[in-house]
Amino acid sequence: MFWALNGATLTPDLANQRHRPATRTLFPASDVVPAINNAPDMCASTPLGCRQAAIIPVMPAEPVTAVLVHSPFLGPASLRPLADALAALGHPAVLLDLRPSVVTPPVHQRLIGAFADAMSDVALSGPVVLVGHSGAGPLLPAFAEDLEDAVQGLVYLDAGLPTPGRSWRDMSPADLYNQLRERSRDGQLPRWHRWFDDDPLLDLVADEELRAEIADEAPEVPLAFLKEPRPTVEWEGTSSYVALSAAYAGELARAEELGWATRRVEAHHLAAATNPAPVAVAILEVLP
Repeated sequence: MFWALNGATLTPDLANQRHRPATRTLFPASDVVPAINNAPDMCASTPLGCRQAAIIPVMPAEPVTAVLVHSPFLGPASLRPLADALAALGHPAVLLDLRPSVVTPPVHQRLIGAFADAMSDVALSGPVVLVGHSGAGPLLPAFAEDLEDAVQGLVYLDAGLPTPGRSWRDMSPADLYNQLRERSRDGQLPRWHRWFDDDPLLDLVADEELRAEIADEAPEVPLAFLKEPRPTVEWEGTSSYVALSAAYAGELARAEELGWATRRVEAHHLAAATNPAPVAVAILEVLP
């Protein structure tokens, strides 16, 4: 099954149908997607993903509920195809929509509160893992603390790692922060795809409708968010890492140093949206 969450209002819809951003909240599973356990069927059109699944076919023995957390700089469209892919493999997925919590500082505090409010409406069963993409990575331990004993593990999906007490600005090149500050207006960052001279969505997302949806959902986050200290919560449970792009090679290397289970999918940062089948397989392979 696959649900998407935004606040406490519940509105049914099919998981595999695109929807207008910020208007829908809870999405039950798509009954038209069969639950299967044969990963190569999911990636017939992606030979690389099929080869990866064939090399390491270890999959969870029982259904695992994946709580998918999008980047603060993107929206749920960046992970919705991944939720469908996990559901098709027989694993329930909860897709959060946290965009309303990222437009006013203090963003970290609001994000953690919004996560708690959204998850209070979900009756989780079986093993639960949190999957954080990109900028959601540093928040995963704080989210896990809210769910307490329910969380079996954290999966960092082409994501930053926690830096307790340190900010995005502390961990990033000064030139990049200065560039983003210059592009900001009225204290708000531009939408993520406008951080760059050339729109990366044009190269990463071929499907025009999906590309437009991802672009439309991207919020204008306060510049102050980049200077906010990240949560100081320490996670002592199992963590794992799935890398999608060269941009996160450093984080992957650090995860390997820490002895985490890791996988590398030769793709790009938004592959969870454009080619979700091998990404779903990789996530399942690194679960504890």
